Amino acid sequence: MEKTFVFGVSVEGDNFTDRTQETKRIRSNFENGVNTILISPRRIGKTSLVKKVCSSITEPSIKTIYMDIYDCRNEYDFYTRFATSVLQGTSSRIEHALESAKEFSISLGIKPKDIEPETILSLPEKIARKKRAHIVICIDEFQQIGEFPDSLTVQKRLRGSWQHQQSTSYCLFGSKKHMMENIFQSRRMPFYMFGDTLYLKPIPTREWIPFIQSRFASKGKFIAAELAEKICSTVDNHSSYVQQLAWNVLLQTESNATEQNLKDAVKELLNQCSSLFTQQTESLSSYQMNFLKAVCSGIHSGFGHKEVTDRFDLGSKSNIARIQKSLTDKELIDKIDGRTVIADPVLRLWLTSQYL
Repeated sequence: MEKTFVFGVSVEGDNFTDRTQETKRIRSNFENGVNTILISPRRIGKTSLVKKVCSSITEPSIKTIYMDIYDCRNEYDFYTRFATSVLQGTSSRIEHALESAKEFSISLGIKPKDIEPETILSLPEKIARKKRAHIVICIDEFQQIGEFPDSLTVQKRLRGSWQHQQSTSYCLFGSKKHMMENIFQSRRMPFYMFGDTLYLKPIPTREWIPFIQSRFASKGKFIAAELAEKICSTVDNHSSYVQQLAWNVLLQTESNATEQNLKDAVKELLNQCSSLFTQQTESLSSYQMNFLKAVCSGIHSGFGHKEVTDRFDLGSKSNIARIQKSLTDKELIDKIDGRTVIADPVLRLWLTSQYL
């Protein structure tokens, strides 16, 4: 069944919008053995982009492997997921995977006491050389590595093995921007300068407008370019939210979409997200909530100025620094071009409707 608008899951086929330049660059990296790092805010479409590139590779000597490590809680979970994904991704049938596992002395269902990290981490390189192929391993939610016990040691082990591989390259990406930046942008971290780093930006409005209009047309409905543009600007062009809000507008529309349809759709979007946002904010301190209110009020810097601290009760300058770090760690705020902003545009709308 073809979906009109897709949100909450990775996007494929005709539902994938634009990203022509990013697709070309990442595909070139894959074809030339260049490691790729993708960093961006949530809901921008990293997973969809990587999967699109993987599906576009037609050269039989290049094998792409996708794995999601979101539920991996320690390095042994990771090694099991890594070995299983590599074996299954390089074998045409499960029997071949089991043969490969036997040949390379790997057990599916690895126990910590049996683990030999170097054997696991070198597995794709050995298979690639044997098959005279190049393997590209795409690891989603890579920031989980930073949550592992003794994470720094694990990162050193991975980098130490992967940096010497000639027939295997890696595409590493995840949904927590500040953690990914810490892993890959900090000079003191093992993965610093590991590969070609791409900061994925929102899809431009000019690409969204014809996409939205075509989807409405496919259902026998019409939306003006100006209203499609407002859908984008309302949610800061965040891919998943654009599709979700557009879907809400479509459901509200009888034949021609109106401003009232958009207002009702935004209200419905806030209702849909309300329980999540309540959960994210209910444990925040009064200082932290006051800081979010300040940002929603249009203050993006200079939080230590007396008029700001007095108006929003933010406490001392040292307290403001602690607030910013805590809210950044919780992925509630972000800094873009030197300006502090609410990381989630719909959370910003919800906070504004609730408290301002």
